[in-house]
Amino acid sequence: MFTQTLTRRVLGSGLVDLLTGPHGVDRYTELVDPTWTQGDARARVVAVRRATPRSVTLLLEPNDAFGGFTAGQHINLSVDIDGRRRTRCYSPASAEGRRPIELTIGRHDGGLVSEHLYRNARPGMTVGLDKVGGDFVLPAIRPRRILLISGGSGITPMMSMLRTLHAEQYAGRVAFVHYARNPEEACYRAELAAMPRVRVLHGYTRTPEAGELAGHFGAEHLQAAMPDAEAVYVCGPPALVAAVRELRPDALSESFVPPEFSAPAEASGGRVTFLGSTVSVVDDGRPLLEQAEAAGLNPTSGCRMGICHSCTCRKTGGTVRNLITGAISTAESEDIQICVSVPVGDVDIDL
Repeated sequence: MFTQTLTRRVLGSGLVDLLTGPHGVDRYTELVDPTWTQGDARARVVAVRRATPRSVTLLLEPNDAFGGFTAGQHINLSVDIDGRRRTRCYSPASAEGRRPIELTIGRHDGGLVSEHLYRNARPGMTVGLDKVGGDFVLPAIRPRRILLISGGSGITPMMSMLRTLHAEQYAGRVAFVHYARNPEEACYRAELAAMPRVRVLHGYTRTPEAGELAGHFGAEHLQAAMPDAEAVYVCGPPALVAAVRELRPDALSESFVPPEFSAPAEASGGRVTFLGSTVSVVDDGRPLLEQAEAAGLNPTSGCRMGICHSCTCRKTGGTVRNLITGAISTAESEDIQICVSVPVGDVDIDL
């Protein structure tokens, strides 16, 4: 421990940074070990499990540059695929403050990163850990009756909450409802069955007779789980989130499924100028990220659904509309997420 602390102090000193020139010490230490970086949060994959046909679980040992997360938050995971860095949002399933970090990633049809990790993830590979974010978290003062509801890969933040509550020796009541297509695709079934002081109910959309709950979420499912819950959390497909919020408008929700965008009826016809390059295009109605890529540019992007903020760029002029909120923004200088923003007339983007 003393040696590691001394090494961090030496590598972090101004003298070493000066001697290593404009690239900094990280560009040299990462040649020895990709995770030996002071400024870039990275992690080494220490174990890989493929417990279900549609998911892969990674155990990650992060370096000291990673600052941790709160149960329920998501991490931007970056991986190189065919020479290009790809970033996606994933919620850890491990309890906050625990190492290694556990990520269970659901496979999505046509999902570039999820398919890549399912097929190619192996112990020893290095991944990037970027921003940690999201307010889908338990309050500091824990409610006495908590209902958690998830569908598919939405189970991961719920597992983090459950494991965190268990580690805290939480004395309140917890009910957990999870929906999957069938029992084989339901992650963490054995652990949930053995988890003390948690009422667990499963619903299966393809084999409903196998679960404790038949059909989709509704008043009967709420009654069976915890009708008097003080706090309700739901994470999963938009249809599940909508069904829960119809009965419990106070539910805190999150969805990692791209929302249905309300695209313009027709393109604005304005001129989109990408500053920093010689590229200028006529608006065709698509999000600015897609228009930039179609024009041959390679902007940083991640979730492509307005969650991870990897694609944030500075708009220096013009008007845009947010496809998720519908808000129109006319500020002359502001940061926007180009994956969910469309032009309204001429727009200048610092890209």
